[in-house]
Amino acid sequence: QCLVFCDVVPQAPIHFLVIPKRPIPRISRVGPQDAEVSPGGSLGRGGGDMHSADPPTPSSSSWGTCWLVAARTAQAEGLADGYRLAVINNGNHGTQSIYHLHLHVLGGQQLGWPPG
Repeated sequence: QCLVFCDVVPQAPIHFLVIPKRPIPRISRVGPQDAEVSPGGSLGRGGGDMHSADPPTPSSSSWGTCWLVAARTAQAEGLADGYRLAVINNGNHGTQSIYHLHLHVLGGQQLGWPPG
């Protein structure tokens, strides 16, 4: 239901993205069918630095499950001291540049605030 891969321009020692396999262009397009979290499933490693939530459950949400996958992946990557789920940009005024909803997860160092 979700894919996890390393950011091509990392902003922290550990920086990965979590995206739903089902295309959702932006957060304002998330519907009620996207709210539930898939019960069960485990984090499995695919090729290279890619992870996925297994097994896909057609009746469950992809976006809700992505939050769980983000937390499980952060744990698997050793981010016990904390991590950041980055801001989700929505639309032109929100400076969205990739129109496939995704989460950024950053960690592996003390992060400052405000970000950037």
